[in-house]
Order: sequence, then C-alpha cells, then structure tokens
Amino acid sequence: MRDSQPDVPCRDICYRCLRPLSSCYCKYIKPFDSGVKFVLLMHPKEAKRQRTGTGRLASLTLEGSEILVGVDFSSNARLNALLSDPGYYPVLLYPGPDAWTAGKEGFKESLGGRKLLVIIIDSTWACSKKMIKLSKNVLSLPKFSFSGSYRSIYTFKREPKEYCVSSIESCYYLIKELQAASVVSASVDPEPLMDVFKELVKFQLEKENERISSGVPGSHAYDWKYTTLKQVPESL
Repeated sequence: MRDSQPDVPCRDICYRCLRPLSSCYCKYIKPFDSGVKFVLLMHPKEAKRQRTGTGRLASLTLEGSEILVGVDFSSNARLNALLSDPGYYPVLLYPGPDAWTAGKEGFKESLGGRKLLVIIIDSTWACSKKMIKLSKNVLSLPKFSFSGSYRSIYTFKREPKEYCVSSIESCYYLIKELQAASVVSASVDPEPLMDVFKELVKFQLEKENERISSGVPGSHAYDWKYTTLKQVPESL
C-alpha cells in the first residue's frame, strides 16, 4: 500500500516567464531586436531559481537570444555551431585587463560586417569562474567588457562587488555602449530591458516589506537578519 501523502498546493505558473500567474511579468515584456545575438549560458542552479533570476527576462525581451543550460559547454553542439558560424563575431562578456570595450579603436572595423555574438555567463561569480574554466571553447573567446562604471539597482540582492550588475542590466549597458560606438543603430530602444527589470525589483522590495511587516519567516536562513523595511525608490 502506498503511503498517503499530504496535499501539496499547486500554483498556476506562466510557462513563458516561469513565474506564478499572480506575479507574472509578461505584461511588462516588450521584445525588440537589438542587432546583437545574445546567448546566456545559465548554470543549472540559476535555471531552477526563477524567483529573482533576470537571465530569462533578458532572453524574453531580446529577440533572437538564447539560453543554454549547463556547466561545461565544451561539447555543447548548439554553442559550438554558433561559435563556428562565419556570420558571427563571438565575444565573452567578462571583465579583465585584456578585455575589449565597444569604444576601443579598431573594434568596429574588426567585426568586418559580422554580427556581434555576445556570450553571457548567467550565474553567481563563483560558479561563473568554474563554468569558464571547464568550457574550453568559451575560455578561448576574446573578452569584452564595459568602458563605463555602473551600479546595479538590484537593491534587494547583495552583489560581491559594487561594479557587479545583473544579467539583464549587462545586456542593457552593453547595448548603450555599442550604440555610442556606432556598432548598434541609434534607433534601437533598449529601455524595455530596464522597464521589466524595474518591475521585478519593485515587486521584490514590496514583497520583502510585506514579509517584514507581518513577521512571517523568510524562505532563506539568513532572512531573520533583515527586519528593517526597505525603501522602494520612486524611480521604479
């Protein structure tokens, strides 16, 4: 005889953004063509944690972008096909002393009419290092980074460094810098990326304040430390 199991409440899920229908972000998503091919290499842990992940929202907003899930992408057929496509100029968005920027002299000319293919590691910094180290095809790519300094508005999540920004913000700032360098058309409007991201931040801050006000324990072991209501910026 099978042991009886307690009833587990099921939540209706949006199969597009993978969030509960009660907090679905799809009404805020406005897809657009950035003129850049974005591929997000998502760690399996990130793929399972859809509550605050921004990689999926970025992919839904950026037309033609893709998400590939894994840790070692050395033998990933789809990624290798993209990297070997002569129509693309692949780069890895990752900081480093040898990283190029959109405004670097000669970068635009080096594209040679090819479409920029930007590989983004969508994971924690610790896991990102492991993913890059294991993925020899990714490790060999030229690094690309920002010329400007940016601070994340991801105020409900602490990043390891002040200059760390979320995946969706990375896409936004990169497009802006590529526009300044005349690599991406000035007619492209990247604001839909920040619009949906701001809705996510606003939602998370409001829910955290509700949790603190009600005294209900949080879902994380460290939530007991946070008892002060968070300010929701008027700009959100």
